[in-house]
Amino acid sequence: MKLFHHANRERNADTRRVYALFEIVYTAVDFAAALCFTVGSVLFFFPVYEIPAVWLFTVGSVFFMAKPTIRLIREIKLYRMGKLDRLAHRAEGE
Repeated sequence: MKLFHHANRERNADTRRVYALFEIVYTAVDFAAALCFTVGSVLFFFPVYEIPAVWLFTVGSVFFMAKPTIRLIREIKLYRMGKLDRLAHRAEGE
């Protein structure tokens, strides 16, 4: 099994569940990042709100940085689940 291989998420009910949970987290982080950038952009129209706008851009950047991290963690977890499945299958064959 390879990382980022579509078959990893379709192996069984557990892998489909893990994939779905990570997609929910990924989408929530994506939405939070977009919300931070949108609100921060609007706040930049008002000089008095410049500091909160900068903070929202910083927080939004952290959210955007978290997105590939979430994907990589998901793929590593799915990969390891596949290795466990293969080990269990080998143990049953002995």
